[in-house]
Amino acid sequence: MKSEPFVYSFDQLLADKKTSWDGVRNFEARNTLRAMKKGDTLLYYHSNEGKEIVGVARVAKEAYQDPTTDGDWSSVEVAPVKRLKKPVSLATLKAHPLLSAMALVKRGRISVTPVTDAELAAVLKLAETTL
Repeated sequence: MKSEPFVYSFDQLLADKKTSWDGVRNFEARNTLRAMKKGDTLLYYHSNEGKEIVGVARVAKEAYQDPTTDGDWSSVEVAPVKRLKKPVSLATLKAHPLLSAMALVKRGRISVTPVTDAELAAVLKLAETTL
């Protein structure tokens, strides 16, 4: 999941303890939200400013009707797990043999993209962070 830090930073998620991830208006991202299961691990990416993965969160509540619209859009509730010991920059992702193919890199304009188990493990290793 990604957000501009000036809109909703990982620090804000840590302070709030949970939030509704709403306002997504892209069908591909919506479908990714709908596929999420309670307890799934999420990587939190700061876009525009920073351009780096800064934290880990979890799905606290599976997809439900986005309260900001009556259209066919979904939200999930997310809760923070921890800040990464070392943020992982977009440049690092692009230079890494496995991570350069991540949806975050290849589909950069989409705010919610899937991450494979291998990608998650590689990011956590680069971040010197364990779950």
